[in-house]
Amino acid sequence: MKHLPKHLQPRYRYLALAVETWPDATFGRRAFQQAVWDATRSLLGDPGRAAVDPTVLRFERTGPVAEVIVTVRRGTADRARAAIACIEAVAGQPVGIRVRGVAGTVRACEEKYLGGPPEPSGESTVVYDRQERTATVRSPRVDVRHGSTYTGATESDCE
Repeated sequence: MKHLPKHLQPRYRYLALAVETWPDATFGRRAFQQAVWDATRSLLGDPGRAAVDPTVLRFERTGPVAEVIVTVRRGTADRARAAIACIEAVAGQPVGIRVRGVAGTVRACEEKYLGGPPEPSGESTVVYDRQERTATVRSPRVDVRHGSTYTGATESDCE
């Protein structure tokens, strides 16, 4: 089968995303891809999802932070950003998603928006709400454990 000539091949844009979760979240690339498809379908319908064609190209997770590159068709980046903003949970686990930027090539996307040094994080014991609790600290954010759940706080909230 012959390839299409270059002027007929589809053009893409690449969205760089920062995804934050609680420290004990366990989802991966496949679950995130499903969440992107579901959000796009919910917001834009099946024809809109087909026009945007969102695909997770890269999913690298280190602890509670993931760096993601999502491929979308050229001219649909705004619709894709709106759909991605609707994602509040992946595989039943809450997430916070921030679009760092949009680029025309994968290389430009990686160089401009991804690949910085990983945020240092560590487990420590903090005093929160007058009780000692275990927490994951990513300065200035502190995720305080309450049994099986977490509470987001800042360093100034803890003693």
